[in-house]
Formats: sequence, structure tokens, C-alpha cells
Amino acid sequence: MKKIVYIILILPFLGFAQNLRKADQSYSLLNYEDAISRYEKQLSKQIDGSQKKVALKNLANSYYHIQQYDKARKYFMDLYDIQGNEMDKVDFVRLISALRSIGNYSLADQLFDDYFSEEEQVLKVKDFQKNKLENLESEYNKVVNLEINSPQSDFGVTLKGNQAIFSSAREREDAYLSIYQARINRNSGQLSSPTKFLENLNSDYHDATFTFAKEGNIVFFSRNYLTHKGKLNAKNNENAKVMIMRGVLEGDRITDVKPCEFNLKEYNSSHPFVTPDGKHLLFASDRPGGYGGSDIYVVELFNDGSTGEPINLGATINTPGAELFPSMVGDTLFFSSDFHYGLGGLDIFFSISKGYTNHSIPENLGKPINSTKDDFSFIRTQERTGYFSSNRDGGKGSDDIYWFDMVQLVTEINYSGLVLTKGDETPIPNASIQVFDLFDQMIMEENSDDEGKYNLLLPVNSQFRVVYSKEDYSKEEVKVFTPDKVEDKEGNHVWLTSFTSLVEKDENEVEKIKVNPIYFDLDKSDITPQAIVELSKIEYAMKTFPSIIIKIESHTDSRGADQYNLDLSDRRAKATRDYLLSVGISPERIVSAIGYGESRLLNHCSNGVKCSDEEHSVNRRSDFIIVER
Repeated sequence: MKKIVYIILILPFLGFAQNLRKADQSYSLLNYEDAISRYEKQLSKQIDGSQKKVALKNLANSYYHIQQYDKARKYFMDLYDIQGNEMDKVDFVRLISALRSIGNYSLADQLFDDYFSEEEQVLKVKDFQKNKLENLESEYNKVVNLEINSPQSDFGVTLKGNQAIFSSAREREDAYLSIYQARINRNSGQLSSPTKFLENLNSDYHDATFTFAKEGNIVFFSRNYLTHKGKLNAKNNENAKVMIMRGVLEGDRITDVKPCEFNLKEYNSSHPFVTPDGKHLLFASDRPGGYGGSDIYVVELFNDGSTGEPINLGATINTPGAELFPSMVGDTLFFSSDFHYGLGGLDIFFSISKGYTNHSIPENLGKPINSTKDDFSFIRTQERTGYFSSNRDGGKGSDDIYWFDMVQLVTEINYSGLVLTKGDETPIPNASIQVFDLFDQMIMEENSDDEGKYNLLLPVNSQFRVVYSKEDYSKEEVKVFTPDKVEDKEGNHVWLTSFTSLVEKDENEVEKIKVNPIYFDLDKSDITPQAIVELSKIEYAMKTFPSIIIKIESHTDSRGADQYNLDLSDRRAKATRDYLLSVGISPERIVSAIGYGESRLLNHCSNGVKCSDEEHSVNRRSDFIIVER
């Protein structure tokens, strides 16, 4: 895409030894062809040390910017052979992108996995995106190169009624961009012969990427920083930075053109887009504090066109690479990236926005929207048509505008069943069903109906964790793998344990876990196999309801000496506690384990009173009293 997409990136002038200064100057001025010739000449002289590293870096990046990815790959690999995993992340991202652009995905994956071996989340996202791309059935039916494309750069469509507003270097010998307008043919997507948009708008340098406020006549666009005399504001041979301008449309003229409040003169801000609700402005910037070469930001947009403070969209969207050209349809964010897993160069991705700093993992739109070259500036209508730009092979110019339409694919399945009570099979109404994705983000929450029925619409070819719960019931979790073909999955019943089925109340309304008498051998406190059967009920209750906290009380009958019974019951209480700890119950969940001997009899069978064995057995018990739940 030559220098157009990368106009927002920092390309600082670097001072080298005298024999490389001319190459450095050409590189800093974006004259990549001349820089390539000079750097290759210097590298043929076998220069060493830091000069060689910088020459390789700039030569590789020069080829990368003019889309000669195979040659870029060669010099990035030479640099990687020297620096290994110490290679700068931006350069490494471009090495991976160049490898993908020439179809060497296996080596790209191998190097990527090694470079990010200690960043588990990065690798997890890469594998997720790769799987999605490899199994993608695209909704995008066809793409059409527009007849109005010129031999120069044409890109960045914005829609306004029946008009397409776009950026183009046509009619310019200096390759600077101006803004044009054309009528849209709704049937074919083709555009009428373009004319300049607002004759008093365009400067002598870059004017591009136009967007309209939802209400009123306020507009935003990108422009080079200019001096008060309208000249390019560039110093020390650096390329001029880009800022976002705000203006007011009055008929066929633009007035009150001013820089937006969030611009930083030392850095680039570009690619503005007003969100569908009209309350926010998205843009790309290489300002400090981001995650990589350029990030996507959002600012609050007020009725008078003024803006709030920029907020970075976060690490789910932004990466060590370049994220550019944001747009939205409904709650779906579209943008281009050279880091998220793609086909090579810039690819277009989408992500579901759940708030401007909370997004789903971006997914590649795949072919035919994306190619092995740069694909960017995606805009979609509610009618499921739209435009994007690309410098792919077979185009008319350095960047071309393409129109697309979409087919209606069924991409979800019905996953349904019943939520039932374990034991008696009664339906559980209003149970919560939460669905979490592979990255443990909750993507939806539903409730069962009055008959315990639920129905979830889940994307195909995906993995989820579904959690079922209700107050005073257990929580159950199921892993779900949806097929890659559309086939409903019915009969997915789940059973929850009710709290009341595991507890009972005594005459004082004290809650205890239900358990049969726990028997010990005569005069002993060792846990017997028979005791384990009953203690497993305690274990189950406490693991099923992990907020339960208990105290253990052990009792004996009146037979035997009082002190002996007290000591024996205390040993048995603590042996019971130790067993529960041994099976994984946290010590904090058992506040005490105390034996009370014969001091708390439940009947008349005290010392000296003649009672049957059955009457004495009532007093031999262990209670597991719930003190908190």
C-alpha cells in the first residue's frame, strides 16, 4: 500500500555514519526506492556492528512498506539471525506478516510461538484466531473492483446518503491525498465519476478519511500538520505528522476547521470514525502509552463537536503491531491489523463490543475480503453491503476500492435442554445459564423458563463453558463443543442439587448436614470404612456448596466415665475433621471440632438410668452444624 496506510506511523530520522546518511535521509522522507538502492549498496560492503543492524532494519522496512514482502522477509530474517528473540517487536511483527504474505505460515507460526513463548495469552489468542480462520465459511459472497479506481491510491470510503466520500491521490503528481465524492449505484455498488468534495477543503498535502457526526453538520477528517502559511510542518527531515481536524459544513463549503483537542503534535492521530450512537469518535494513533506501532482509541463526542480524553481500546484489540482504520456496525467493531492472525500484510478483523474497553477476541474476515497484501478501511451498511480498500494483486492502482455484498449464512446452532432437580427430577425455573468462551469471558446469560427449559444460540465450530446455577442449588458446569455444521443440539439436560435435600433442621431450627450415625470401633477414634460412607456425604455437601462453613460436634451416651466419654468424643470429632481436611476441605471452613461426651444427651438416659441399647444410640451422634452459607 506504499506509504498511504502507514502515514500515521513514526519513522524517525536516525543518525548513522557518514556513508549511510543519504540512505537514512531517503528512508526518513519515505523515499523507500532510493533508500533500498543505497542500503543495499552499503550492505554489499560487509559493514559490521550496529550500522549493519540499522541498515538491515531500515532496508527490510523499506521493502515492507512497498509490499515487496519476499525481499522484506529476507532482510528481516537476516536481522532475526543476528538479534533472535531480542528483535524489536514491531520488526518481528513485520517479519511474521511478510512470511504469511508469501505463504510460509509454518515458519511464521514456529517463530511466533518461540518469540512469545512466555506470553501464554498471546499464544492462546493466536491459536484461537488460526482455528477460526482455517474453519471459516465466509459470509462475504463476492468483491468487485470499482471502475472509478485510478492508477494512484484510492481508499477510505465514508457513506452519506447516496454519496460515497473517499480519499484519493488522483490528479496529483505529488501523491498527496484529497477527498472526493461520487454517487452510489445501489444495485452494483459502482460509483459515478468522482468530483472534489468541498472545493475549499483540500490543502496542498494530505486530506483523508472523512467522517460525519450523527447529528448536525459537524465533520472530522485527517490532515498533515501545517504551518500558519499552509506549508508542511516537518523538521529535521522527518515526515510530517497527521492530526484529526473538525469542521462545520455550510452548504458546499467547510468552515471553522480546527484540530481536535486530543491531537499531540509529536505523534499521529488519523482514521476518525463516528460510532453508530453518535456519542464517540474512534481513531488510530501512535501516541505514547499504547501497545504497539499504532493503537485504536475512543473519545467521547459532545454535541458541539468537542471531545473528551482518549481511551485506549485495550489489549484485546491493540497489539505490538499496527491497528488501524476502525469502523462499527451496531456493536461490531471492524479494524485492520498486521499482528492478529491473518493471511499477510494488513487484514481486516471484527470484534463484538461490550463497552469501549471490553471486546470479544478479534476474528479474521477471511477471503475474499482479506488477501496476502494490505486490506483495510472496511465500511459496511445495514443492508450487508459495503466497501473496503486493498493493494492486492490485480488492482488498478497502488490502493483500490472494492465493493462487496454478503450472503446470509446460518452461523449458530440451538443448544437446548432442561434444568432439573437431582433426585426427584422436578424442573427448576429461573435457573441462571451463563456461557463463557475459551478465554473465560462471559458472552451470554439466559434463564430457564417456568418449566425448566432453556435454549442457547451458540456459534458453530466453537468451544464454550456453560455454567448452570440458582440460589439454594448447586452449580454445575458443562463443556460444549459446537459442530462446524449447522445441526441443533437438543436434550442437553442438567441436574442441580437442592440445598434443602442435603440439610435438616433440629427442634431449635439449627441447620445440619444430613448424615446417618457415624460409627467408630469400641473405645477408638479411627475412621472406619463405614464412617467414610457417611463422611462422603459431608464432603459432597461442602464441595457442592463451597460457601458452607461448619462446626463439628461429637457426643456419646452416658455409659462409661464422664471424663473418658468427653476425651473419646473429642478425639472422634478431631479425627472426623482431619478426614475432611484430607479430602480437600479447606481448614477455614471448619471453625471447630469439639467433643461434648455425655453432657448434651437428647433423652432421659443419663447416669444410673436403665435404658435400652436403642435409647442409648440416640445420644451417640456427630453433628455437622452449618454456621454460615
